[in-house]
Order: sequence, then C-alpha cells, then structure tokens
Amino acid sequence: MIRNATIEDAGALCDIYNHYVLNTTITFEEKPVSLDEMRGRIAEVTASLPWYVWEEDGNVIGYAYASRWKSRSAYRFSVESSVYLHANCIGKGIGRQLYESLLSGLRSRSIHGVIAGISLPNEGSVALHERMGFVKVAHFREVGWKFGQWLDVGYWELLLPNPSIPCCK
Repeated sequence: MIRNATIEDAGALCDIYNHYVLNTTITFEEKPVSLDEMRGRIAEVTASLPWYVWEEDGNVIGYAYASRWKSRSAYRFSVESSVYLHANCIGKGIGRQLYESLLSGLRSRSIHGVIAGISLPNEGSVALHERMGFVKVAHFREVGWKFGQWLDVGYWELLLPNPSIPCCK
C-alpha cells in the first residue's frame, strides 16, 4: 500500500536510509540520520511536496519523496527526487510504483522538472530512472569522497509537461 508519509514513520525511514549511509556509496551522507533529524526532514518536505511510503503488513519498506532543487525563486518548478527501499525489497517493482505515485503527486503540484542525482556506478538506480523516462543530462567526476574512494555523480532529468503552469500554457 502506498500512502503519505507521516512523522510517525521516521523510525522506519531511518532504518531504511541508514543502511545506505553506513554500507554504501548510494548516499554521500556519512553519519546515520537521527530520529529527530528524520522527523524534521519529513516535516519540511511534506509542508509543500509529496513524500510517500510503501507499507506492507504494517511495515514501511520503501519511500519516495521530492525536495526543493534550489532555494532561489526561479527554481520553484523544479525538484530533486529520492527513492529508497529496504535492502531486502529491491527488484520487486516497488521503486517503480513509488516513483509513479511521486510523479503523479508532483504533476498535481505544477512541478515541471524532476532531477535525480545518482552516485555512480549504480546500475539499478540508473535503470529505474531511465525506465521512468528520465534522461541523463550531466556527469560530474570525483565530486564525493566516501569509504576511501572518489565517487562520480550523474544527473538525470524528467520534464513533466503541465499546462497548469503559467509559463507553459
């Protein structure tokens, strides 16, 4: 079941996300996110943008959300997207379904550009984004340092045609 995230989901979201913080280069965060910090992130995002969770048998096993791309006002129609799944739930189509809900929620908020930053290499994330219609638009070499190695980041973009946006009529 896909539903809106709430502050009460913070513990489950920390469990999912902190696995990636501590064990992978998928995120460039290096210290686990605390419960209070995750609650703050949820509150900040959900004040104006969607954050969805996948709940199965009472357990949150994945989530997707969008955050502001940049703070300057001209960027107001662009967001950065994120999707994370419990490590045991990858490859079951949950990420795709969460992304479909996220994109629908973004369209209803008149968002035009969705940007996904992907630490490379990450074949699974690249494949998911390209299946969703994202196109690679940038590649930055050696911009992150984690676990004793330099890491590249690629950026993928999806434009959401939306006639309700004043600039796009």
